Amino acid sequence: MKNSCLRRCVILLAVLAAQWSPSSHAAWPESIEGQRLPSLAPMLKRATPAVVNISTRTQIEVAEHPLMRDPFFRHFFNIPDAPQRRQSSSLGSGVIIDSSHGYIVTNNHVIDKAQEILVNLHDGRTLSAKLIGADPESDVAVIKVEPQNLTALPIADSDQLQVGDFVVAIGNPFGLGQTVTSGIVSALGRSGLGIEGYEDFIQTDASINPGNSGGALVNLNGELVGINTAILAPTGGNVGIGFAIPTNMVNQIKEQLIEHGEIRRGLLGISIQDLTPELAQAFLLTQHQGAVISAVQPGSPAAKAQLEPGDIVLAINGRKMKSSMDVRNAIGLLRIGEEVELQVLSKGATVTRRAEIAAPKISREDGKNVHPRLSGTVLSNMPPGQPVEGVVVERIHSGSYAWQAGLRPGDVIVMANRRPVKDLDELRKNAKSSSRELLLNLQRGDGALFLMLR
Repeated sequence: MKNSCLRRCVILLAVLAAQWSPSSHAAWPESIEGQRLPSLAPMLKRATPAVVNISTRTQIEVAEHPLMRDPFFRHFFNIPDAPQRRQSSSLGSGVIIDSSHGYIVTNNHVIDKAQEILVNLHDGRTLSAKLIGADPESDVAVIKVEPQNLTALPIADSDQLQVGDFVVAIGNPFGLGQTVTSGIVSALGRSGLGIEGYEDFIQTDASINPGNSGGALVNLNGELVGINTAILAPTGGNVGIGFAIPTNMVNQIKEQLIEHGEIRRGLLGISIQDLTPELAQAFLLTQHQGAVISAVQPGSPAAKAQLEPGDIVLAINGRKMKSSMDVRNAIGLLRIGEEVELQVLSKGATVTRRAEIAAPKISREDGKNVHPRLSGTVLSNMPPGQPVEGVVVERIHSGSYAWQAGLRPGDVIVMANRRPVKDLDELRKNAKSSSRELLLNLQRGDGALFLMLR
């Protein structure tokens, strides 16, 4: 019996070797001993038309030497006042999710700051796309093309994924054109990697390389389970550790982007940290998973819901919370006005708290929306707990009027038009008293000065 089995194996290997031989023109066998070989080809024929290649063109302002900002120097050497620019291009991937409206999901970093977005379809067509909305915090963006003979990918429930499930990555690595790689789900719920602001990644060993960003991660049914977004590779190439944004997160984000063009994240009003073994011991807890509420903002939805420092968040809307990042992701994806149910461990008892997500106060603003003379600046409220109250100049364009007048990054505006400024709302209100000029009282390091913008 053993000799018979061995003889059959030797014959089979000989047949396969002959078919693989360079001198043989025979194709890969469709079946062996009547058994058809498994293949992903039928699934891919359905899925690949929904994955597109994206190319962008961007104008980038070239950084100047400080000497080049001197008006006398520019005039003497006849240097034009317009900032020097160069053109940049990038390649990536995208997934058609709505064929009737032409909506395509990709990564924010694929189309960030692009002046022109071109979409290359599987059938060879090239279409111009417009940006619908983008969220840098989650690295998700939605673009739109004319909905003519498009194929969309069906979307699966990514919560049903399990470690070990087979998956296929489809994208445009290194600009080579559409490429398919396969692997398994290596891990779920990866966070704390510092790649994005909101992280809940699917980790896979399916090869994901530069250019795959925005492409599809599909299951063996040809359903979308994730948007490929990043690789962990010190040398820049694939080492079997790739990450994809799960479709359940993508769905929540793309709905808001399509509806509002942006993500309108709300406020619960809590500060959180991981429940470490040391904290669990201090709180006399037997479990080590969850997030500890370290502070509750007065007057916030959390305060109204009777959440308290020391409470342990166990679940949000029925989903278990294993860490502070889980809580941040769950709250960050909720809409303003949406009710959230929290299961918390409070004073030794498991209780349910309900709160309504509120609109946060504006903490960052484009200076041109505050006053015309502040165009080219980005302003933000001072973080709480600082020794001085006011509005800080986060960024300022070196070619702006405010820069030429002497405003600099890090300056804190404490008064405007001789009235105190505690936050952006007060700065906006005080600046309205004069549309042509703006008198600022600034805190700069250990000193103070007045600055007139007119």
